Amino acid sequence: MPNKHALLSASSAYRWLACPPSALLSAKYEDTSSSYAQEGTAAHALAEYKVLKALGRKADDPTENLDYFNEEMDEATDAYAGYVLEQVAEAKKATTDPIVLVEQRVDFSTYVPDGFGTADALIIADGKLSITDLKYGQGVLVEADHNPQLMCYALGAYEMFSALYDIETVSMTIFQPRRDNVSVFEMKASDLLEWAENTLKPKAELAAEGKGDFTAGEHCRFCKAKADCRARAEANLALARYDFALPPTLTDADIEAILPLLDELTSWAEDIKAYALTRAVAGKEWHGYKLVAGRSNRKYVNEDAVAKKVSDAGFNPYEEKLLGITAMTKLLGKNRFEELLSSLIEKPQGKPTLVPESDKRPAMNSAKEDFKEEN
Repeated sequence: MPNKHALLSASSAYRWLACPPSALLSAKYEDTSSSYAQEGTAAHALAEYKVLKALGRKADDPTENLDYFNEEMDEATDAYAGYVLEQVAEAKKATTDPIVLVEQRVDFSTYVPDGFGTADALIIADGKLSITDLKYGQGVLVEADHNPQLMCYALGAYEMFSALYDIETVSMTIFQPRRDNVSVFEMKASDLLEWAENTLKPKAELAAEGKGDFTAGEHCRFCKAKADCRARAEANLALARYDFALPPTLTDADIEAILPLLDELTSWAEDIKAYALTRAVAGKEWHGYKLVAGRSNRKYVNEDAVAKKVSDAGFNPYEEKLLGITAMTKLLGKNRFEELLSSLIEKPQGKPTLVPESDKRPAMNSAKEDFKEEN
C-alpha cells in the first residue's frame, strides 16, 4: 500500500470537489490519526487477508497483531469477504477468468495531478468493472451513488484495463457492515469519463493551485481546517439572523429553514471547543477560560491481583452475565441460533428521529396518523 498521502486523494475528493482551495489549506496542518482511523486500518488488513485466503492466494494472518481486533470486526470482515466472493462468482458468469485485485493501487493522474488511491477490491471482466469499498466506520452512512472516491478508483482501474477489456459498465459498491449498509451504484463507462473530463479535471486543477471559492457544507466534517476556517464560521454564524428566538416564536418556515443547518452548526461548535482545548493544553491562554481536571472514575491497577485477593478472602469477584446476541450466535452458530432462539428474539422499534426526506429509512407513522387508523 502507498505510504504517502496524495494532496488530491480519492478519499478526500468529496471535500476538494466541493471546496477546491481546502486541499492546499489542509496540507498546512499536521497529520493526526484517531482511534477510529486505526480501527479502520486494522479492519482493512484483516479483510484483505480473508479475501486473499478465500481466493486461494498466499497471505499472512494479521489477527494477533491487530490492536483493535474483536468479535464484531471478525464478523464484519467475514461478511465483507463473503460479499466479494459473491461478486467474483457473478463475474465468472461473463468471463471464465476475471481479474480480481485486492488492495490495488490505482492511478487517476490523467485527470487529477498526482492522483492515486487504493481500491479494496477490483473485479474486471468483459463489459464490466466492479469496485467494492469496505467502510468499517459506523458514524456516517456512506452511499455509493456518484461517490467521488469510488469514481476516482474506477477511473484508475479503467485506465489500467480498458485496453485489455471492453468495459462498458462500472459498478461501485460501498460495503458498510456495522450500518447494515450495502449501497450499489452503476453507471456507463462513457458517463464516468465525461464526468472526469468536465467536472473532476477542472476542479482538480483549481484545487492543486489553491484557487476557487471556499465553500462550507457537510464536506467540512473531515477537513483539517474545519475549526478555524472563516468561510465555515461565516456560514454557521448566519443562523444568528434568527436571534436565537425561542422555538414557539419562530414560524414553521423558520423552523424548516433552520433544521438542515443544525447538525452542521452543532458539529462546528464542537470543533471550535475541541480546537480551543487542544491549543490550551499546548499552552495557549484563552481570555476568560482556564484548564481544569475533568471528572474521572476509579479503576483497578491490576485486575488479576484484585481477583486473587478477593478470592483468597472467600468471595467471588466475578459476575455472571447472559451472552449478548452477537456472542451467542458465535457460540451456537447461525443455524443453531435460529433453531433454538428465533422465537425469543425481538427487535424493538427505534427511538423516533427527525431526518431529511433523502434518508432511505421508511417513514414512521405520526401519532396523528395512528389515531386516524385506530378510528
